[in-house]
Amino acid sequence: MPMFRKKPVEVEAVLFDNVGNVYDFVGENMTQPLGGKVGIITLEGTMWASPGDWIIKGVNGEFYPCKPDIFEKTYDPA
Repeated sequence: MPMFRKKPVEVEAVLFDNVGNVYDFVGENMTQPLGGKVGIITLEGTMWASPGDWIIKGVNGEFYPCKPDIFEKTYDPA
């Protein structure tokens, strides 16, 4: 089976440690908080982020949440 490596790109990301910093980052792409989580409006629909998750701005300006263990495995500080 052929193997592929993800192209290196730099992305902006913010740690969800409070609702205010998430809103400052994603603006209108965030829903009203519910049960300690926030909805992030993504290209695939609304995805829910929990405190401790990372919110990533993709290469085309889209936003999506990422669990901290996946973020750590995928991204290094630029």
